[in-house]
Amino acid sequence: MVSDNHIVKAYTEEIAQMTGLISEMGGYAQVAVANAVEALRKRDSELAVKVIEDDKRLDAMEAQVSALVIRLLALRQPMAIDLRTVFVSLKISSDLERIGDYAKNIAKRSLLLKDMPLTGPINSIHNLSRMVQVMLHEVLDAYAAGNAEISEQLRVRDQAVDAAHTSVFRELLTYMMEDPRTITVSMHLAFIAKSLERIGDHSTNIGENVVFQVDGERPVERHLADDAQDDQPIG
Repeated sequence: MVSDNHIVKAYTEEIAQMTGLISEMGGYAQVAVANAVEALRKRDSELAVKVIEDDKRLDAMEAQVSALVIRLLALRQPMAIDLRTVFVSLKISSDLERIGDYAKNIAKRSLLLKDMPLTGPINSIHNLSRMVQVMLHEVLDAYAAGNAEISEQLRVRDQAVDAAHTSVFRELLTYMMEDPRTITVSMHLAFIAKSLERIGDHSTNIGENVVFQVDGERPVERHLADDAQDDQPIG
């Protein structure tokens, strides 16, 4: 007969495995975003291809988290904060997988742009990317530390990202209207900027779930538009 101590130890280990997977996914997501932006900046096709290929790892890890969540719910029946941890892990793993998808989309568009002159607000896009990377880094630190104070800070950062994205889009429209020859490049850059803005949205989602995990209450709900309306995979 399995002892209660053994059951508790196995349960604790499974919770730790799940949270460890989330932290590992967060690391890979950060690297994917950084490499995708670097591939665009340096016109580095090899790095772009690496981002695209490495996205499979995030997909596989999300599947691992889902399997662990099902096992924990079915066999362990977690309660209170453990139940919130299990629920939040499923949500955060989904957000991290989507962040990887957006990094992959940026990398794919950087391949299409590698032989085109990057006119337009490319510096503004790089500034937007830095804002988003800081946001993602901070929210993953908050997850690791169980810091529920991140919510308001993230809300402010998300508003700044939204404003920067709107500014980039307006700049791109101006370039396209003034010189139709820039339309192709500008459209690719517009989708890249949108992908970065969406990474910011998913980072905010993660922060809201961290607050829920720690406090048991959600901050004021913020509507996140359906991903299906955004940039779709290329090829």
